[in-house]
Order: sequence, then structure tokens, then C-alpha cells
Amino acid sequence: MQHATPAAPAVRETLERLLASETFGRSERARKLLRYLVEREQAGEADRLKGFSIAMDVFGKDGDFDPSTDAVVRVQAGRLRDLLQHYFANEGVAEPVRIAIPRGGYVPAYELNAIRLPETLQPAGQAEAAAPAERPTDTGDTVPAAPLLAAVPSPTPSVVRHLRFFWMAIALVIAMLGVLILRQGSTALLAGGDVSATIETAGATSSIAPLPMAEALPLVYIAVKADGADASRVAASLRAGLSSFDTIDFIGRDAANGPDPANDATSFIFDILPGPNAGDITIELQSMATGRVLLSRNLTAADSAPAAVEDHIAGILTSAVPASGTIYSYIEQSGIQTGLTQCLLLNDKYYLDQNGKTHEAAYRCLEALAGNGAKSSLVYSELASLHLEAVNDHYAYPPDATVEKAVELAHRAVQMGPTSPYAHRSYGYINSRIGNADEALRWMRKAYDLNPYDLAMAAAYGYGLIFAGRYAEGTPILAHAVDTSSGHPTWWDFGLFAGEFMLGDMSKATIASNALRTTATKSHYLAARLIGAKIAGQDAQVRKLLDELTAKFPKFAANPRSTFVDRKYPADLTDRLVDALRAAGLGNAS
Repeated sequence: MQHATPAAPAVRETLERLLASETFGRSERARKLLRYLVEREQAGEADRLKGFSIAMDVFGKDGDFDPSTDAVVRVQAGRLRDLLQHYFANEGVAEPVRIAIPRGGYVPAYELNAIRLPETLQPAGQAEAAAPAERPTDTGDTVPAAPLLAAVPSPTPSVVRHLRFFWMAIALVIAMLGVLILRQGSTALLAGGDVSATIETAGATSSIAPLPMAEALPLVYIAVKADGADASRVAASLRAGLSSFDTIDFIGRDAANGPDPANDATSFIFDILPGPNAGDITIELQSMATGRVLLSRNLTAADSAPAAVEDHIAGILTSAVPASGTIYSYIEQSGIQTGLTQCLLLNDKYYLDQNGKTHEAAYRCLEALAGNGAKSSLVYSELASLHLEAVNDHYAYPPDATVEKAVELAHRAVQMGPTSPYAHRSYGYINSRIGNADEALRWMRKAYDLNPYDLAMAAAYGYGLIFAGRYAEGTPILAHAVDTSSGHPTWWDFGLFAGEFMLGDMSKATIASNALRTTATKSHYLAARLIGAKIAGQDAQVRKLLDELTAKFPKFAANPRSTFVDRKYPADLTDRLVDALRAAGLGNAS
């Protein structure tokens, strides 16, 4: 097979745009690390890209650097992978070259971005060439591209260009109309109906029309274009996984007819294709409206074996299907949100950056849908969790939040979605926060059973086990979710820190604590980082974190035990954390 490698100038141009992007704008360390890795690799020095040399060249470590106790390179590489994934799913979705840092090493990999028109819009002169045309894969190899849909009589190249812009314009106009309808709360634009009533929320007025489209979710199809037992197994696993996610509507049949940019703006298709080598299977996720390839993964024969295929499919689906994934990122970037998808995106932003502002934005959005009689259990499950967050972290909105209200919302979510993993997870989370450990685990286990392909459900179950004192059971489950997922919320890292800490693996506990990114409003996250720095012998970092913790959270610093007890931590975990904070110099931690 021909090996398709992006030219060096294209790589350098992509690197410069990436370093100047908003995604990397707030992370000087990530910019410095990425520039170093790409420039060294492009200079033919890939063999130099080892943890020790990176620690010295990029992070200023000396010859005494010990990677077994100082995880700075591994942690920063993990953050860099997350930022790269976010960039190429958002700002850089149309970049001609994609840059990745494969797990298990630090040598950058490059691939051409397979963005193309649907086959139905290819000109006749290209139809013959389309059959042997090649597409890049994650490995850098190329394989024959399978047509998305059957060809139709083909227009000339100039007509193709005009058609493409015409359909894009139509899709944009329809998307803008949808946003206008949602914002103005008017059904008159569609059917001449009455303007919907608005709902008042704490002095602010939100208006979302009670239309079916307000709760519409992305439509997802599958197309199997590869033969053999491995392809059948991958397809079966993919179908089982997609049917379990609340955040999409899975259509369990192949997409009919040709792509329609107007009606299929939020429709997507997973193609299962022959891979670059014998026995390989390639999975591509495409937008049906544009034909744009949003995600491409190659599975080797070993990856699609019975014992491994579910893990690999879980990793793909967790990175693609939830509100934090590729599909929702594309929807947000394209400005084609419905009311519900917009709320789920805001909800995800809160869990990635937990503060009063992001919390209120997500809460108000979901509250507006609920006020208009939303039928989706997702609305109430996520409202329930956000309501409890308001109680725990004393957010100003909603005013007078209570645990009882959170329970009421969660109960309604379960009633409306008796097979919803999100509803069960929410109910379990609330039970854990009010001290009903057995009930919490029962509900979280059910959420995990309802969708074993969503690593977030596995993480929640593992987290619940850890904070029920069952460290040996929960830690491996949460660790597996962290290792399999390419990006995850901060609370996964905190749970993993607690589990590894209680199991006595201080090296892994330190790595997990260093991975905690959102610390500005979370005293217990800062406490975990302080303990990790103390374990690693980073005296300067210990002093810095002590000062920050004392300044930002004087009440916690004076009595951390009170916070841990209030959060219903197991007694042995509370004791160990308090002792560790005292050893790190946090006053007279009690």
C-alpha cells in the first residue's frame, strides 16, 4: 500500500495555526511541549523524544529527574492529547493535516484529514477515479475509499461547486431559523400557531418553544461495507453500544436515499470499512449532510477479537457520542443545536470547568426546557445532578436549592426513562451524597449495566464503589475507564486519586492528583494536589499549594475533616486524608 504522509510545510503550517488557536491560548506548557515534539520529529530526532530528555529540555528538570516519582511529562502529554482532540473536533475540524501524540510514546503522528463531498455529488469524470481513490487511516496507510452512497448522474465540476455552496447555504438558513424559533419561542414560523408562553426563572425570562425539534437528538446510522466475521462482530458491538446511549437517536437500519443537507444536518453515519491490512477494520464517522469525516479509527484483527472488541468500541463511542464527544462538538461548531443538544453542551462545559457561571448557564437552559414540559428524561436527570451540585457547592442559582428537590427531579427522570443510564446514574449520585451508600451503588450499577459502552457509566460506578469504601473493587473499574478514554471530566481523576491513595499505590495516586485540572472552586481538588506534591517531594509546589488552599478556602484549611464528613466520605478515607494534609503542613488539620 502507498504510504500517505503530509508534507513538512503542511505540518508546520498546521502547527502554527494550532499554537495560535483559542484552544491552546491558555496553556503555555502545552504549546511549548507540542512545538518541541513536532520540531524534533520533523528534524529527524524522533529517537530523542523520551520522557527524560523531554523533562530536561521542556520542563527544566535536572539530571536527578526520576520519572517514577515525578509524572510531569506523562501528565502534560495527557493534557496535550486532550487539547489536540478538542482542537481538531472544534476549531481545527477542517485542518488539512491532523497532529496526534499516540498513547505509549511522545513521537507525533500526522494524517491527512479525509474531508470530502458525498459520492452523490462527485462529477462524472471522477466516478471512475473514485473506485481506486485512497483515503488515509490512523496508521498513515491508505486504503481504497468505499462510496458512501450509490452514484447518480453526475453534473459538471462547476455545477458541483455551485450545488455544494447552495446546499450549505440552505442548511445554514434552516439552522438559523431553528435557532430563531427556539429563542423566540414561536411556532408561528412553522405552522402559524400561537406564540408559546415563556417561563420566569429568578428574574430572568427564558423562552423555548415546546416543539418536538427542541428535544431532537442527533440521528445516527450504521453502514456495513466490509465482509467477514471480524466486520460482523464490530458491527454487532457498535449497534449494541449505540442503542444504549441517551444522547442520540440510533436508527437500527442503513440510511435510505441520498444525503439531504436540509433534513440531515444533524444526521451521522458510522461506516464499517475494510482496513489497510488483511483482517483490519476501519470505522469512520461522517456527517450525512456534508460527507465530512469526523472520526476515523482502525481496528486490527487483535482489536476486533471477541475479548477486545467491546473495549475498543466503548472507547470510540465514548469519544464520539456523549455531549463531550465529536458529534456534539461538530453540532456546536456548525451552529445547528436544538434546545436539548445546546443544554447538554452547556451541561458538559460545567463538568469540565465547575464554577457558578457554567453551572447557572447549564441549569437555566435545562430549566427552560422542563418549564415547557420536556419529555426527555435527560432534562430531569441532568437538572437533578446540577441541583445537588448547587446544594453541595453553595451556588447562587437556583436560589434555596435543597436535596429534596434534587431527589424529586431524579425520581421524575427515572419514571420518564426507566431504561435511561443517565437517569439511574443521577439517582445513584444523589443517594451517595445523602449517605445512602447501598442504594447509590444499586442505581449506579444499573446505569453501568444499561450501557457498558459508555465509559462515563463505568467511571460513575467505580467512583461510587470507592466512596463507599470498596476501594479494591472500584479503583480498577475507574482506572480502566480513565485509561480507555481519550478525555474525561476532572472528577474521574479525583476518584482515582482517592482509590489509589487508599490502596497504597502512591505513585499512581500522585499521577491522578497531578491530572486534576479544575481546582479554582474545589477545595478537595487542591487538597489532593497538595497531598500528591508532598508524596512526590516537591517542596516548592507544596508551599505554593498550601498558600493557595489557605487563601481560597480558609474554612477548609482550618478544618478539612468537616468538609470530608459533610461529603459523606468513608471514615477511613477521611482519617487518611486528614493525616496526609497535616503531614503536608496544613495547620493543625483535624
